[in-house]
Amino acid sequence: MSSAQALAGKKKEILKHWFQTTVDSYPADTARFLKNQQDPFANPVGQTTYRSLEALVDALIAGSGREAMMEALDPVIRIRAVQAFTPSKATAFVFSLKQIIRDCLSGESGDMVPLDRQIDEMAMAAFDLFMGCREKIYELKATESRNQFFGSLKRAGLIAETEADGPGF
Repeated sequence: MSSAQALAGKKKEILKHWFQTTVDSYPADTARFLKNQQDPFANPVGQTTYRSLEALVDALIAGSGREAMMEALDPVIRIRAVQAFTPSKATAFVFSLKQIIRDCLSGESGDMVPLDRQIDEMAMAAFDLFMGCREKIYELKATESRNQFFGSLKRAGLIAETEADGPGF
């Protein structure tokens, strides 16, 4: 039995443990809420995280490439990028999947090297997505600060704006 077939047979168990581990990376009160609140409207972060993890397990089973993994990672990484996670903490949940799979498939896993490579690729994709989101956040903050600064100067009468030239002194 291949590792992908073994993974497919234990998908629900693996997904349950991976979700628990991922949610446990949040503060205790938040983690408890994310685990216990089943209403997708009251708990969009928990539902989005669960769906993303499920899509990632499906991608592993199917042997999908980087694009499929990035598509599945995008929602959960966007959530984690706006929170107070460091890049390593935000993406560590991907690496935890290796041990979860080993624990769930003990004795029946076969060759784990292909799965390990896919998980490593998934982690690199997660890091790339996280950094892209953080760059966008900082770009938006810089643009907002610049707009506030020029707005203040304009209200103070220190600059005049023309359509052709943009802000000017």
